[in-house]
Amino acid sequence: MSKIGFIGLGIMGKPMSLHLAKGGHELFAYSLHGVPPDVVANGATACASGGEVAGKADIVITMVPDTPDVAAALFGAGGVAEGLSPGKIVVDMSSISPVETKQFAQKINALGCQYLDAPVSGGEVGAKAASLTIMVGGPEDTFNKVKPLFELMGKNITLVGGNGDGQTCKVANQIIVALNIEAVGEALLFASKMGADPAKVRQALMGGFASSRILEVHGERMIKRTFAPGFRIELHQKDLNLALSVGRQAGLSLPNTATAQELFNACAAHGGKGWDHSALVRALELLANHEIGARAAPAAN
Repeated sequence: MSKIGFIGLGIMGKPMSLHLAKGGHELFAYSLHGVPPDVVANGATACASGGEVAGKADIVITMVPDTPDVAAALFGAGGVAEGLSPGKIVVDMSSISPVETKQFAQKINALGCQYLDAPVSGGEVGAKAASLTIMVGGPEDTFNKVKPLFELMGKNITLVGGNGDGQTCKVANQIIVALNIEAVGEALLFASKMGADPAKVRQALMGGFASSRILEVHGERMIKRTFAPGFRIELHQKDLNLALSVGRQAGLSLPNTATAQELFNACAAHGGKGWDHSALVRALELLANHEIGARAAPAAN
């Protein structure tokens, strides 16, 4: 049994922390909005700050929304750094900037501690099912120490490289996901506009080379109009902002990533920043003046 700290108990963090508690580990938890009662009911000790968590735990996990949130959780007043002592491990499972991740790692290393960046993919469904994909950056010996904890939260666990490489992998993942959502949205919108049944088109495509997890899950969301998150558009906007800003620093052109971001921006402008990211299709529907599933107008003779 290990002494584990967990900071950030939102849509993703809460089920992830519960897997650790149910796995028999001693859990110390902190969240800005308070530790949920069911986390405490499963044996977690609620703490008053991240520093208190770090003082009691040997391994501290953070799971918060964005780069500034990680900076505050680690180095702000009452943050993790205040409670660290040499030999402890900090694991950030948020999705944040690869560049700043390397800086955070250096600061934690300077305190005599090790740092892993370990962002995840799989959304709320994967967090609840303990089937997350976990992309890790950091020293191999530290990864091997933490891997049994990762195995309680996920299935596909890969040490990608050094600090920052896990976050780089996650940004790449988010590019692929966004572009696939756009592709599925365009395809189903095309089928619907042409008068075909998009549900049957999706069923047919699931058996061919176009099959994908996005077509399976988000294609169904688009057809059934089930856009409750899931993974919120505003979070995917954040991830694509990372891709585009880091890409500019590296001299990269990412034209299709930029297009997907503009479609997310259009959704947000229509009040959709809290929609599931599959709702990117709504921006495409606005451009086409047609909603998937609507009956197409008869073609002119």
